[in-house]
Amino acid sequence: MPSPKATPSRPDAPPTQAENDRPTFTHAEIVSVFSGVALAMLMAAMDQTIVATALPTMAGELGGLEMLPWVVTAYLLASTTTTPIYGKLSDLYGRKRVLEVAILLFLAGSALCAAAQTMTQLILFRALQGLGGGGLMALAFTIIGDVVAPRERGRYQGMIGGVFALASVAGPLLGGAFTETIGWHWIFLINLPIGLAALVMTRRTLGRLPLGRAKPTIDLLGALLLTGAVTSLLVVATRGGAPGLEWTSPLCLGLAGGGAALLAAFVWHEGRTAEPILPLPLFRLPVVAVATPVVAVSAMVLFAGIVFLPLHLQLVQGANATASGLMLLPMVLGMTFGAVGGGRLIAKTGRYKLYPLAGLALAAAMYLALGLLPWVAGNGLWSTVILVPLGMGLGLVMPVMTVAVQNAVGQRDLGAATAAVGFFRSLGGSVGVAVFGAVFHATVSDRLDAAGLSGRAVLEHGASALAGLPDGVKAGVLATLEHGFATLFLLAAGLAVLSFALTLFLEELPLRSGTAPAKAEEAVA
Repeated sequence: MPSPKATPSRPDAPPTQAENDRPTFTHAEIVSVFSGVALAMLMAAMDQTIVATALPTMAGELGGLEMLPWVVTAYLLASTTTTPIYGKLSDLYGRKRVLEVAILLFLAGSALCAAAQTMTQLILFRALQGLGGGGLMALAFTIIGDVVAPRERGRYQGMIGGVFALASVAGPLLGGAFTETIGWHWIFLINLPIGLAALVMTRRTLGRLPLGRAKPTIDLLGALLLTGAVTSLLVVATRGGAPGLEWTSPLCLGLAGGGAALLAAFVWHEGRTAEPILPLPLFRLPVVAVATPVVAVSAMVLFAGIVFLPLHLQLVQGANATASGLMLLPMVLGMTFGAVGGGRLIAKTGRYKLYPLAGLALAAAMYLALGLLPWVAGNGLWSTVILVPLGMGLGLVMPVMTVAVQNAVGQRDLGAATAAVGFFRSLGGSVGVAVFGAVFHATVSDRLDAAGLSGRAVLEHGASALAGLPDGVKAGVLATLEHGFATLFLLAAGLAVLSFALTLFLEELPLRSGTAPAKAEEAVA
């Protein structure tokens, strides 16, 4: 147990001489670093969507249909719980070492997933893959923060946001294409050349960054408490209500209570250790205190589109997985334009608060239109009119919040602070999908009972759940599903409004023009 007298890490501590002497990077070096971390981000982000279209085929070949949801959940748990841990480790041991470990873990997990012979093996190897994926997501934004001045970071982090948007559509497209042609194993094998390229592109340039602190101290107890708390609570959030984990079952209640107790113990412990995984003083900074809940709620809004718009197109419009991915291209183009354009405006003006406000207002308006007129999502020109502005609005939020947080903290805690943003983004997305799924299930299940269906079965099995329904029954089922999706889109509009209201409290600090950390009086409001 750490000593109660240990001195906690302070995000507002004055910079050391070593921090002020951090290297500067040429444009060519920045491009090399950016290309490498963009490939790493593409690999990790795409993996969250490429697997979904192949799940039924995997279950058919490996058996264990009842274990199918855990293929996704295992990756989600591992990547979410490790995100803040990677951020702190990169502060202690240097970005290069930790990024290399994350890439190698991800590649090892990918190779093993491709070779899995049973569903149990696949779930275990997906967890290993998630252990690497959490680091890739956390470190991409942190490394950009190392090599680019805050005022210019919006350009590059906006492009990273565009990569994430691209992965959201490329994943289902590639997953469907591979499964239907060369086999589902290739959805994992494709990671190997991408990961090796990312490793080569970042290895040389990142060697110029500091290797870490002279005598790093790892907060093992904090890591264990955080992992236990988040795992327990995410299992309840993502699988609660499923057979065997009913909301009122002893197992579900035990996981919820145990997760809450571990979370309380984690918060208590972090205030008493010298090198906490999530330094609590970070959350006393006004920018961080506002940005993290904004990121969590905005992630819920984002995943309403990424996850449920394709399902809407497949279930209600009758599109296959490939076609539904293509129909989302207007949203992806909008997200890319919003993220990149917002980053350029930040670099030009030095201001950042206006852009997420405008983006969330735009997203709320478009989700409201989808809720009132859900049929427009799959209707050619109308879908473009709605989905391009929706994507633009969402693209203006996440990268800006990362820039704001990085600008508000010193270099000592850059990794932990950036990982905290990534952690809340992952947590918000995971909880958001679970909340939307629960609302959908509650909205449609009463009407689907007559057809022998449930909202959960439809979400987990997609269009295959509707196969074999008589035409007369199917028409009523489709109308019920459209009502359920309309409810989800209206809920997403309400959450966008909530995130907008929270963003009003975001403090706008001057963006620094150098990579050296701000002094305490400049970094803290």
